[in-house]
Amino acid sequence: MTQGTDTLTDLAARLRMAVVRTSRRLRQEAAEGGAELTPTAGSALATVERHGPLTPSELAEFERIKRPTATRTLRVLLEAGLVDRAPDPVDGRSSLVSVNAAGRERLRRLRGRKNAYLARRMRDLPAADVETLGRAAAILDQMLEDRGR
Repeated sequence: MTQGTDTLTDLAARLRMAVVRTSRRLRQEAAEGGAELTPTAGSALATVERHGPLTPSELAEFERIKRPTATRTLRVLLEAGLVDRAPDPVDGRSSLVSVNAAGRERLRRLRGRKNAYLARRMRDLPAADVETLGRAAAILDQMLEDRGR
């Protein structure tokens, strides 16, 4: 970064705050539709949908949470009727969890409300800003996929 502009740390702080505020607003938007899950449960449900069926240990690894937290979160999702559990054919001591039709519908509603909110907010932006947001999304995805850091 050049002199006269933000330092990398300053930019990181601004970006973090923008992400936090956006995330909070998206959670509020989903809650207004009556489809809210805790952030942990919503993230776990999406991860099981994307990578499942998963064992609780695999979910913990994907979500970067401790195994007991993954187990509690899966219990919440099971009690809500959003996932199904089956014995793990490889390890009889464990189970595999997969998203069921109700879970897929809940994710569809959550994503739909959040996507509609962002689309409404982006509708009046200049095309160059929309393009910049598209590039930023790709960069953030790439940064987050690097699980080693």
